[in-house]
Amino acid sequence: MNISYKWLNEYLDLNANKEITPEKLADRMSRTGIEVEDVFKGETGLKKIVVGHTLSVVDHPDSDHLHICQVDIGEEEPTQIVCGAPNIAKDQKIIVALPGARITGNAKIKKGKIRGEVSNGMVCSLSELGFSEKVVPKKYADGIYVLPAEAVAGEEVFPYLAMDDAILELSITPNRADALSMRGVAYEVGAIYDQKPIFIEVVLTEDSSVKAADYIQVEVENSVDVPSYNMRIIKDVKIAESPLWMQTKLMNAGIRPINNVVDITNYILLEYGQPLHAFDYDRLGSKEILVRRGKKGEVLVTLDGEERKLSEENIVVTNGEIPVALAGVMGGLDSEIQEDTVTVALESALFESTTIRRTAKEFNLRSEGSARFEKGINTSTILTACDHAAQLMVELAGGTIVSGVVSKNVLKPMDSSLNITLDRINGSLGTAISSEEVVAIFERLGFGVTHSEGLFDVTIPPRRWDISIEADLIEEVARIYGYDNLPSTLPISEATPGMLNENQRLVRHTRRYLEGAGLSQAISYVLTTPTKASQFMMRESEATMLDMPMTEERSTLRMNLLSGLLDDVRYNKARKNQDVALYEIGRVFYKVAGKVLPLEEEHVAGVMTGLEVTSDWQQSGKAVDFFTVKGVLEGLLAMYGFTGSISYQKAETLDGMHPGRTALILLDGEEIGYLGQIHPLRAKEYDLKETYGFEINLQKVMDAPKAPTIYQTIPKYPGMTRDMALLVDETVDNQELTTLIKAKGGKYLQDVQLFDVYNGEKIEAGKKSMAYKLIYLNPEATLVEEEVTLAFEKVTNALVETFHVVVR
Repeated sequence: MNISYKWLNEYLDLNANKEITPEKLADRMSRTGIEVEDVFKGETGLKKIVVGHTLSVVDHPDSDHLHICQVDIGEEEPTQIVCGAPNIAKDQKIIVALPGARITGNAKIKKGKIRGEVSNGMVCSLSELGFSEKVVPKKYADGIYVLPAEAVAGEEVFPYLAMDDAILELSITPNRADALSMRGVAYEVGAIYDQKPIFIEVVLTEDSSVKAADYIQVEVENSVDVPSYNMRIIKDVKIAESPLWMQTKLMNAGIRPINNVVDITNYILLEYGQPLHAFDYDRLGSKEILVRRGKKGEVLVTLDGEERKLSEENIVVTNGEIPVALAGVMGGLDSEIQEDTVTVALESALFESTTIRRTAKEFNLRSEGSARFEKGINTSTILTACDHAAQLMVELAGGTIVSGVVSKNVLKPMDSSLNITLDRINGSLGTAISSEEVVAIFERLGFGVTHSEGLFDVTIPPRRWDISIEADLIEEVARIYGYDNLPSTLPISEATPGMLNENQRLVRHTRRYLEGAGLSQAISYVLTTPTKASQFMMRESEATMLDMPMTEERSTLRMNLLSGLLDDVRYNKARKNQDVALYEIGRVFYKVAGKVLPLEEEHVAGVMTGLEVTSDWQQSGKAVDFFTVKGVLEGLLAMYGFTGSISYQKAETLDGMHPGRTALILLDGEEIGYLGQIHPLRAKEYDLKETYGFEINLQKVMDAPKAPTIYQTIPKYPGMTRDMALLVDETVDNQELTTLIKAKGGKYLQDVQLFDVYNGEKIEAGKKSMAYKLIYLNPEATLVEEEVTLAFEKVTNALVETFHVVVR
């Protein structure tokens, strides 16, 4: 919410202390619980912009839309300016940017000629002074802004448009909805600076010869939906522009001025936090107002011109038969205030907050009024705000207030009471505040308080409906006393040594290993789209959807990590980072039949694309391939120390993966993950080229039995190696050969390494050559040649017998 410093000064004497600058006020407010995100003045960066008076306006001889204007800018002679605004006319007070002026966007105005005619400056619209198009008054949306006749030519324009006012942009949390009004903020600032805000008392002038009950009757179908509904009638109004002071207050708050009647309702909304709605009484088509739930099939065209299909979830205001407003959200187009309106039916009500929120979300129609109904309003000013608005319509629109208020379910707000002890306050805050200080703080907040022997009986007015429990009172004392003044103390508790459990230790080792292998950690969104959630899945499951997602892009809990990593790679590639290696450790979520909450499972996944080794003067670049990723995973899986054996199996049907370059990872025959190339069509969906990835069920890794880590001395006896080259069928893979070699290699076989694969013209069709190095070692004695030869022959014979290899 935007707060005007000058408007606030109407309730408080901020000038009494010259140190209360807008910037220092913002700092104090932020340190007492209401964050001020920014302080800005509209005139910042602008200069040499003055009031001008058009003495004459004639058409440009060489243009069908330009005008040559003689403008009084407070100098001895008028100046000539060429202007193309459709609404410029003689004897107007306008905004003029002089030569050398700076307007929004730091644009500089210069003297020049436009189609042969001299132009000494520029006639400005409000948007050229930095006002957002959405707040420019409707009347001047397509032209220049016309100032009131009392504006003095030659004077700076900023004071007239309140651009010299400091605007504080507040970030209001839901629990402090009382600060969604100027009066609420005035109470807050008054408490900070120990001042009591002063509000001008509204004196209502009613026409006692007529009664509102003769004009309208009000009925409410459900008092839970509508705890209070009130209506006043103001007749003989004349629709016109609002005075400039009201327009500038609305624009600075981010609201577009429309006309005097509508602007008054918005002004009261800002001052009291009470939403009001003005109906054109003659366009209601009835003397009855019925507030009820919508009916299926009913339609309402709202003020924005959109047709809304209503349901039983919506509260609507009707003329007894058809809806005329979407209660608490937006009025209907058929009953809006127009230029010929003469009688206004003014609504001031309280609607149930949850229903208003649902309606606003259903129609994507969030308004200033609905935001306040959702968070709560001050029930003690429902009628006061209505009376003030009615009186302003007398003063600014020449109306007459018909006597009486037609009400249904009139609320009688009551003060609430809470008790708290001094020991409880000091014990919670760690302070030694005296009873007198606590009483002074409650009084500054405008609370009634009595004190006896360390017990405070605190009376809270209805305007602070957020205070309901003892802890709220403690927070109020802490805020006003000053969080900076609270002592820094350490909690007193028994010290316990910290340590990681086995699963935490495994996750940490996994992270360190992958980072050592060159991958960087990424953290992706848990929520994604339904399509991405169901990609690369390791088990069948339905998606877990959010009931009320903020966006469709974040509507479903993920069931894989790989799709999120591919989004991260796409983000990097779009920013010219071509060589990317990322990993993520996180949870995926599977739906379980019969259970409300999904099953959460820990996974680890990685993605690599681009170059594994970059080019330099010593070597050529090497692109990431299947074996790059497999090598990373082999080291990672070896680090875990499984008692079981790891093997790889070709996978041709895994969703989103290349059918010829993907393998399942098996632990004792059970699938724990997969690795391979992302299918080119899937990679294209993410705007990627050749990309490789893996995903492992880390939960299964955690649950799998592991051998203890045993440290041994470096063997002092030398080992031996034997090489073999085998001619085998193309259908035989390395996994099968390696498994057999290790099984038949004997107790001294330490490792088997594949160092060459050949498949070319010199080998018969359907065959391939595979060369292995077998490493033997006896840690307790020197190996004997005969032992190694015998073991090597057993391996050779087993290979010939099982796979019909030819030893080359």
